[in-house]
This record gives sequence, C-alpha cells and structure tokens, in this order.
Amino acid sequence: MLRLTELRLPLDHPPEELRQAICDRLGIGAEELEQFNVFKRGHDARRRSAIWFVYTVDCAVRDEAGVLARYRAEHPGNSHVQPAPDMAWHNPISNGAVLAATPGYKRPIVIGAGPCGFMAALILARMGLRPLLLERGKIVRERTVDTFALWRRAILTPESNVQFGEGGAGTFSDGKLYSQVRDPRFLGRKVLEEFVKAGAPEDILYLAHPHIGTFRLVSMVEHIRHEVEQAGGDYRFEARVDDLLLNPATRKVEGVRLATGEVIEADHVVLAVGHSARDTFAMLQKQGVDMQAKPFSMGVRIEHPQSVIDVAQFGPSAGNDLLGAAEYRLVHHAANGRGVYSFCMCPGGTVVAATSEEGQVVTNGMSQYSRAERNANSGIVVELRPGEDYPDDPLAGMAFQRHWERQAFLAGGGDYRAPAQRVGDFLAGRPSTVLGDVVPSYKPGVTPTDLSTCLPDFVVEALREALPRFERKLRGFTMEDAVMTGVETRTSSPIRIPRGESGQSVNTPGLYPAGEGAGYAGGILSAAMDGIRMAEAVAQDMAGLPVTLA
Repeated sequence: MLRLTELRLPLDHPPEELRQAICDRLGIGAEELEQFNVFKRGHDARRRSAIWFVYTVDCAVRDEAGVLARYRAEHPGNSHVQPAPDMAWHNPISNGAVLAATPGYKRPIVIGAGPCGFMAALILARMGLRPLLLERGKIVRERTVDTFALWRRAILTPESNVQFGEGGAGTFSDGKLYSQVRDPRFLGRKVLEEFVKAGAPEDILYLAHPHIGTFRLVSMVEHIRHEVEQAGGDYRFEARVDDLLLNPATRKVEGVRLATGEVIEADHVVLAVGHSARDTFAMLQKQGVDMQAKPFSMGVRIEHPQSVIDVAQFGPSAGNDLLGAAEYRLVHHAANGRGVYSFCMCPGGTVVAATSEEGQVVTNGMSQYSRAERNANSGIVVELRPGEDYPDDPLAGMAFQRHWERQAFLAGGGDYRAPAQRVGDFLAGRPSTVLGDVVPSYKPGVTPTDLSTCLPDFVVEALREALPRFERKLRGFTMEDAVMTGVETRTSSPIRIPRGESGQSVNTPGLYPAGEGAGYAGGILSAAMDGIRMAEAVAQDMAGLPVTLA
C-alpha cells in the first residue's frame, strides 16, 4: 500500500474526481489503481470563497515498488507519496491466559471506567489477564438519569454525575476524538477502530476532527463493557477505592480497600481516575505517593449563535452539509503574561452543569453527533501557575478550583444556576441585569450578574484583553448579546503523578498512574491511548518481560 498526502480537491468535487486525483499524483492509468481508502479528510477554509478538501489516501496499485521509485525520481525531496505504515496493534505478550490460570494468580485492577480505564481493561482482557475494573459511579444508563436530575431539577448526586460514572467525563461532552499527542505506534487508530466496533460512526476513522456526541458514547461504552466481560474481565460499580494497601517495607502495592471496607488483593493497579477525583488524590497524598502540582486553566463558557460562527469561518459555504457546523480554535498571549485560549469548542451544542461536589457550580460543553443545536459554545480559559497563583502543593490547585466554584455557586443564586453575563457588559465592566437575543443553554438555568466576582482578577483582565483580539480573527465573537457562563475550572488535572519508564509510580511500585487524572492525557482519545500503554506495561511486568513505555 502507498500513502498519498495533501490531495486537494474543491469542496463540491464529484466522488470520481478523487480516484482521478490519485492516478494523476502517481502518474498511472485508472486500470493500475486496484483499490483505495480515505485515511483522513480535512478542509482548508483559509480562503472562505474557495474551500478545499484535503485528503490523505492509502491505495494499492500494480507494481507498487516501480510506481514509488518513478515518483521519487520525478519529484526528488517530495514526501507526499510514501509506503503506508503498519498501523496494526501488536500484543506484547503471548501467555496471558496461562498466567491467569496459575494458582494464586492476582488479577490486575483498573480504577475508573473512563476512556483510559475501559481501554486498559479491554486490552488486558483481550490478553487473557482477567482484569477487575472498579468504578465509584454507576452504569452509564443510571448515571444519565442522575445527571439529568441535576440539569432539570437541580438535584446533585455526588457519586453519579458528569464527572463520575461509566464512560468518564467525556461521555457528557462533544465526544471529540482527536489529539495532538505524538503517536508513532498509531495507538489512536487502534482506539478509533475499537470505538467503531463498539458502534461509533465509521467516519471517525477518516475525519480530521472526528467526534461521536453524547448519545452515541453512551451505547458505545456499554458495548465495550460487554466486550471486556466476554473476554474474562469484570466491572464493579459503586465501588469507590478509599485506600491503597502498601507493603510497609517496600511500598509495593498489595491491594486496595473499598469504601465498604472490602479488601481486594492485587500486585498491579492502574489508576485511571479522572481529574475530579479529589478525595482519591487526598488519599494518595496521605499514603505518600509522589505527586506534583501541575498548571491548568480556568475561565468561562461563551455562547454564540452557531450561524454566526458558520458564516465567520465558511463565508458563502456556511450551512454546507459536507462541512457541518463550524469550529474554531483561538489563542492570545495577554499583556499580563497569561495565555488565553479556546478549550473544548462544541459546535451546535449546549453548556452543561458539571459539578461533582455540593454547593459548587462548574460548566462544561456538550453536543450530540448531529451538532444541530442553535448555539456554539466553547471554554475561553486562562493559564494558571502553581507557586504563583496558589501554593506549589499538589492539592493546592484543587483548593483553588473549589474556591471559585463556590463563588460561582453563590453568584448564581445558591441553587446550581450559573452566573452569566453578556459579552458587551463584561467588556464594559458592568453587571448584566438581563440577557439578550442569545439564549443561554445551561441547565438548570442562569442568573445575570457580574462574572468578575467569581474569577481571579488576572483572569478577568486577560479575558477582557483577549476577546477583542478574537473578534479580529472571528467576526461576531464580541457581539453584544453573546453569553458568558461561569465557571470553567476542570480543564485538566491540577496534579501530575510521576511515573518511571516502566509506567509505575516513581515511589510506589505496582501503581500505574494513567490518563487525565494523573496528568498524562487531555481528552477522550489521548486518555484511551494512555490506557493501552498502561495495559501493555502491566502485562509485560506480569509476564516477566522488560518494560519501557513507548
């Protein structure tokens, strides 16, 4: 197979034109092209009057070696035609089932059923190692009922919400499946293929910015659970881990203790909790597990009519079904030294209540696969720095989050409504008393107010500088009636749990910190990829093989 990159065709090109473009690039006749498939399709909208699709294609041709040699001779230094890489995932061990049948075998434990945890469990189960996945929350269908209770009736269930439960925080999100992490082994492709097997749409395999949407994520994580169970793994829900059992001499993990008091022995524990497992982080600090404060960001959610964003990005092609709802990505370096950027942009979606603790307000963004809701929303957040904005202590970032989430709760009225402000009022430095044409989507509702009361001064300063700069890049961004809703605090984990080359905690052998909560991922795809890496590390250690993360 050959891989062709940077094949550019007009937005409205007929399907057969792609086949012809492949032949033209390779200098071959149509009869020499045996088959092809689209590996990736993105678009170039830098000129709104002339939007192009940009393809990466894998194809099989007659005399592949000869075609490649001729292309390289005719285009020296050009890398747009190369042999297609091997993207298959290769099992690192061959004796998993034998190990699992050994007398006295201790099953590996995975803590957390988010993307990192369920992918780690899936890989371990496929290798025959019979993992046990422990999730503090509920199965995804029951969790959905509890989450809707907060959105519709302002009733919070602390152990079952946007943050906790099967599927992780990404279940109630836009379901974005792209990442900027380096991926030489194509683990991201492995994740996408598993998601498609579990019911995700096939277009996630080739779209440059694929997404699933909440409803499809729900059924997908259910399917993966069944796959894990059929392969010999087990899930246990409402099973919060409250303690690690450590050897007093070596600090080696020997098991876990649940909130019920039950003890489960294990030599290998994958810690795949999310960024909001604050009580778990406090337990780890008490146990002496090495942790570090990590920078994160906070700010607000901003909403515009999706039609405004479509026109700003696509011009006369706005509304084209092939393009779908427009996204944006914005960055500004403020005069106070802070980076300001858009985060988790959700086209055609809604702003959702995402707190996991009573008496606090947290916002996040969500959309369905169709991205057909009226508003676009995105986090607009500002960088925070440990040691400068709060003490350089592993848990200080969580305390900082809690403070501002509490301020947002009070500013919203103390009943899980969120504080909101028109962009025009925010820039003018005056409170909002009413909202305008942009109807906020946050449930259970918003309270017009002054967002500066629930954000640090330097965040407010950076946001007021950045928004007009964003207007220059995206016309309509500072429209008077655009709505800002606070606060967005859970952008990433405020801690990192250092791990060595074997994937284990640097001072707690047998503990494998993984995913977003441990500071090694930033979204569904990167978390799931890290879950695969940790499963491989556990399996190799169990098989007595040397382990070096790749």
